Amino acid sequence: MIKSSAQIRQAFLNHFAKEQHQIVASSSLVPGNDATLLFTNAGMVPFKDVFLGAESRSYTRATSSQRCVRAGGKHNDLENVGYTARHHTFFEMLGNFSFGDYFKPEAIRFAWSFLTETLKLPVEKLMVTVYETDDEAFEIWNKEIGVPADKIVRIGDKPGGKKFESDNFWSMGDTGPCGPCTEIFYDHGEHIWGGPPGSPEEDGDRFIEIWNLVFMQFNRQADGSLDNLPKPSVDTGMGLERIAAIMQGVHSNYEIDLFQGLIKAAAELLDVKDLNHNSLKVIADHIRSCSFMIADGVMPSNEGRGYVLRRIIRRAIRHGHKLEAKSHFFHKLVAALAQQMGEAYPELVKQQAVIEKILRIEEEQFGRTLDRGMALLEDIIAGLDGKQIAGADVFKLYDTYGFPADLTADIAREREITIDESGFETHMQAQRERAQQASQFGTDYNEQLKSEQHTSFTGYTNSDYSATVVELFNDQGKVSTLGAGEKGVVVLDNTPFYAESGGQVGDTGIISAGDAEFEVTDTVKLGNAFAHHGIARGNIQLNARVKACIDAERRAAIVKNHTATHLLHAALRNVLGDHVTQKGSLVDDEKLRFDFSHFEAVTSDELRVIEQLVNQQIRNNSQRETALMQIDEAKAKGAMALFGEKYDDEVRVVTLGDFSTELCGGVHVNATGEIGLFKITSEAGIAAGVRRIEAVTGEAALAFVEAQTDTLDAISALVKSDRANALTKVEQAIQKAKQLEKEVAQLKQKMAAQAGSDLVSNAIEINGVKALVANVEGSDPKALRDMVDDLKNKLGSGIVMLGLANGSKVNLIAGVTKDLTSQVKAGELVNMVAQQVGGKGGGRPDMAQAGGSQPENLDSALASVQNWLSEKL
Repeated sequence: MIKSSAQIRQAFLNHFAKEQHQIVASSSLVPGNDATLLFTNAGMVPFKDVFLGAESRSYTRATSSQRCVRAGGKHNDLENVGYTARHHTFFEMLGNFSFGDYFKPEAIRFAWSFLTETLKLPVEKLMVTVYETDDEAFEIWNKEIGVPADKIVRIGDKPGGKKFESDNFWSMGDTGPCGPCTEIFYDHGEHIWGGPPGSPEEDGDRFIEIWNLVFMQFNRQADGSLDNLPKPSVDTGMGLERIAAIMQGVHSNYEIDLFQGLIKAAAELLDVKDLNHNSLKVIADHIRSCSFMIADGVMPSNEGRGYVLRRIIRRAIRHGHKLEAKSHFFHKLVAALAQQMGEAYPELVKQQAVIEKILRIEEEQFGRTLDRGMALLEDIIAGLDGKQIAGADVFKLYDTYGFPADLTADIAREREITIDESGFETHMQAQRERAQQASQFGTDYNEQLKSEQHTSFTGYTNSDYSATVVELFNDQGKVSTLGAGEKGVVVLDNTPFYAESGGQVGDTGIISAGDAEFEVTDTVKLGNAFAHHGIARGNIQLNARVKACIDAERRAAIVKNHTATHLLHAALRNVLGDHVTQKGSLVDDEKLRFDFSHFEAVTSDELRVIEQLVNQQIRNNSQRETALMQIDEAKAKGAMALFGEKYDDEVRVVTLGDFSTELCGGVHVNATGEIGLFKITSEAGIAAGVRRIEAVTGEAALAFVEAQTDTLDAISALVKSDRANALTKVEQAIQKAKQLEKEVAQLKQKMAAQAGSDLVSNAIEINGVKALVANVEGSDPKALRDMVDDLKNKLGSGIVMLGLANGSKVNLIAGVTKDLTSQVKAGELVNMVAQQVGGKGGGRPDMAQAGGSQPENLDSALASVQNWLSEKL
């Protein structure tokens, strides 16, 4: 019998392997080449480029059990962890995917087969939802699978929201792939409060979503229109923890085997007898996310992913403190986690010692301030006049004792008080403006780093160099050794690594000493010293002779973008005028970004000329010349300080033919031809009088052009044209669509007018007043207003009350001629009817509208109008 989490995971993968799916190992929690996400937060993330058509695989069907984290950015479940039965920072997403292969029938059949045949879940416990207009999915469930119609719920757009904004309509973004979803729910039983999806009680815990099947069917355009994708795809996701709870006969995810072992281990370490204590749940959840983050290369820090990790670690430690932890305990749970999940994820076992060490260091650091911070917080709470902790106090706890705001909020919530989030953010913004920007160590740490050393830069001509370690730092300060797995800073007497400066990012690479290596993740300036930030992969000793090797491929991409930035600056001044000056820049291995002063948007024609000028200089293959000269001599030569650096009396001047002369300490190509190709990707305003251009060079520029060509080909295919005539075809299609929309609107108006004329004969008299009450089934909701106006005109004097059932929604409208509004108010009338169909509404005395969600009650609600009017009239 399939019961344990490990059995369920393997059964899922085996099930889809039998259906010709490629089993794909879980990807890292750190998304590859995706700056839009802090962490992998869904099973489809590793396949995102495949769905977008930017990447191809050797298979068209895949299945995986993907580790995910939702604890930062848009998808953030952190504050709910420990307070609900199903929120986690870390979870596993079981998924099956089709990349233009099978679609709805197969996806639904695969899912139903796994649940009812492999897992043998009782059919009567399952129900499904579909998007309101997805008749195809409804029919498959009802006719092919045999799910009764009353067990299939249609879910429409959110009230007051945009079209296709629904829990059952998925979008990758504002534009791009999207499509309807069908979700499978499990009924935990009548003894648990809650109603089925779509009901007012749907937020209860009785009916729980266990599987979501997304049908990538459309491509949403910027105007909101949907085009059919040439190769519809499928993306599904089922939380392992949720399905395990069902298979193990428990209601809360924290009662399943994956958590019970961790909860018992934590309880034993903390000498806690109550295994249902929420703090144990928090600790068990957090050891999972923290350990997997570290295994995937995330290190605790004060920014980005590292800051999220640090917040979670400290939240877990605080809950241990709440349980009266007598010693450091959190890192000791890694062994229990490795035992629980090491077979599925061998990296936990392989990196167990490193994970334990990093967690222990964090625990020791935070432990030293936790007692004092808690004491201050208790004093703050005791002195409160109201029910909110001031933003300044929240910031003090963060700044002095390392309490993230959500940790303080967590504690406050337990005391039934809140925090002033906006006030805290004001103090945080002020700190950001004071902070150093470059370091990956975190601002507060780097402000304490001091070095009297001087590093000679050899990277203009060398990509590797022998050097001596003259200084070492970890997060405690200067040290004589950096141990394996330890994050730190290495300072050398000379280095080929460029330190971030003037917009050019710092180099990465390897510093090696025998078998030991130090992985350099960034290089920044520390006074006259160059600080190589990174992680030791073996012991690095002070005074050791080392070999410093930069990542040459990354450097080559950076220098192409850097030299192209010089050419871009010169082209901008040539085309737009000498008022253009640099206001900021970023040059890395993927792109270049250049901010400049200009009083209006750069036109498409101007951008084209600028791009052509830069590419002309690239084709000229001008040699890069550098010279050291006095600052006054350089200025006389016309050199510009491209990056606004603080220059000494003697400066480095970079000249590119007769086109560009700049003061610059950065690294460049030897000749402009090495850049290959330059392509502007965007131009926009970022502040008053400041514009920003982003561009790519070399292979990235070629890829950009190829992607544009692919897009044009796709558009041509959609309009059944070749590239040359695609624009004309698209224009014709748009004009035709506009004309059809106009004709449809006119037809609807005529139909509404005709319907109104037919309805007049149904008017009745109530105490001498004409009244027309009707269910206008089949009418257009948008035409109801015109219909009421027309009926009022035809009646001359009277009252109109119309209702329309529109799927799972009800549209109501009431109209009262002005001579009767002293006796009957349209807003009161429509509200009376709305309350009987699950809604409410109101409006002017002569015209009012409302909505509802119970179409089955519409006829009885309309029938009550006659009695209501009799009392009013």
